[in-house]
Amino acid sequence: MVDSLANLFCVYLNQDDPKKNTILRLAKFREIKIKKKIIHCPRKAIILDPFASKAISPEDYSIILKYGLIVIDCSWNKTETIFKKQFQYGRKLPHLLAANAVNYGKWERLSSAEALAAALYVTGFKEQAKDILSIFSWGSEFFKINKLN
Repeated sequence: MVDSLANLFCVYLNQDDPKKNTILRLAKFREIKIKKKIIHCPRKAIILDPFASKAISPEDYSIILKYGLIVIDCSWNKTETIFKKQFQYGRKLPHLLAANAVNYGKWERLSSAEALAAALYVTGFKEQAKDILSIFSWGSEFFKINKLN
């Protein structure tokens, strides 16, 4: 049986080096839809928010399947400003190590692609999580160092 696929969205704020940006690479492979504002995304989609009070869980599977999953791609230096508003469908990720070249081995300094993959994996979209990270040379390392097999 093939897993159902989640619709993935990104609010892209263009705050980092575009050559290193994982979202732009996912868009190149047509894995994600880029939006300029959150209002252009489905209203009830799950939003990855490092400051959310609720953690993402398998219970979010049906919401993600129906409405999608949103990542806000911004600079780590600006997260407190970007996420000052609480989102009704905001979810934080579990504590994970980054495998990307910029923040390898650092806790909770995931690239946007790693954050999406982690959320997909936790909620039951495991094959889609592996597929989107397979685009990156370090993608399989993310699953290894976080013991997500």
